[in-house]
Amino acid sequence: MMKKTIYIAIILFISTALFSHSDSNTQYKISYSDSLKLHINTSAISNITPIIIDKLELPKFSPSDDIIHHIAYTLSYNETHEQANWVAYELTSAETQKAFERTNKFKPDPLVKTFSANSSDYAESGYDRGHLAPASDMGWSATAMAESFYYSNMSPQVPGFNRGIWKKMEELVRTWAVDNNNIYITTGPILTPGLSAIGPDKVSVPNYYYKVILDYTLPSIKGIGFIIANAASHEPLQSFAVTIDSVEKLTGIDFFSQLPDAQETIIEQTVCVDCWTWSVANTKSVKRTDKNGNASSGAMQCNGLNKTGARCRNTTTNPSGYCYLHQPQSSEPIQKEKFSVQCSGTTKKGTRCKHMTYSPNGLCFQHGGN
Repeated sequence: MMKKTIYIAIILFISTALFSHSDSNTQYKISYSDSLKLHINTSAISNITPIIIDKLELPKFSPSDDIIHHIAYTLSYNETHEQANWVAYELTSAETQKAFERTNKFKPDPLVKTFSANSSDYAESGYDRGHLAPASDMGWSATAMAESFYYSNMSPQVPGFNRGIWKKMEELVRTWAVDNNNIYITTGPILTPGLSAIGPDKVSVPNYYYKVILDYTLPSIKGIGFIIANAASHEPLQSFAVTIDSVEKLTGIDFFSQLPDAQETIIEQTVCVDCWTWSVANTKSVKRTDKNGNASSGAMQCNGLNKTGARCRNTTTNPSGYCYLHQPQSSEPIQKEKFSVQCSGTTKKGTRCKHMTYSPNGLCFQHGGN
């Protein structure tokens, strides 16, 4: 018990040392130590048993918040700053297999009732239209890709930041999705009073951005946060790693609030840099063919509907347009998937099987695949 108390005290001390707030200009001043190493005893995390939680990626929000649901991500829109407070989504290993190229067709978000920012706000501003949920995470679906270019998913970013350290961060997160089969991501700008603004709609220019990532699958449940200044940087991404708790204190957002309280406390107060991969892996592109065997643009999003009535998020190469789970909803015969998918079976511990399978029924050999 004493060891656990000491570890928590160390985390709180580190969090306090990392961040300081200047009331004089309402801007956050963040300092990092290149030599700082966050190696924390993870024995408490290793004892966590995951449970099934729908929409685990969503932060806590109130009924008055402007919550927008798109096919691949959810966001909380901030009318004052004309951008999202946060954008949240789950990213699976299968979804990193790009089937559709980026569109580059930026457009206002039709679901924002107060109207989102638009192209005139960014024109000749000197800032990039920086994605919060990156387009490269949406290549599994044509609709997801198109919706990733809504201005509600954009924020004014310094070009050297957007095309440099932020891009590296996005690439690394995709690697983690592959490594861990699926992860939960919430990302956004740190919005404070007194920020400079661009365009007719006065879109605020954030000084900092954050990401928090949760791996909620065995055998290595873990969480990590990042705070990165809106500026070019050549520092290693590890130097920006902080606890999720630290990001909560800075943003006022309660991340992963649906976790059981005891689990949330342990995960958000603990960060283990060595528990994550820090080299970026190349993600794959997948190809599909039509009924006549002709090459098509890639895997397509399943046309099936899940139990809640929402469209399935799986991708499929099946010409019928339905994945293995929803093939019964199609009038066409089952066809074997052209690339592997994660087994939908459940292990003895109640977690989803991590094996990959080509079986039409979505199950590996251990769980009755055929």
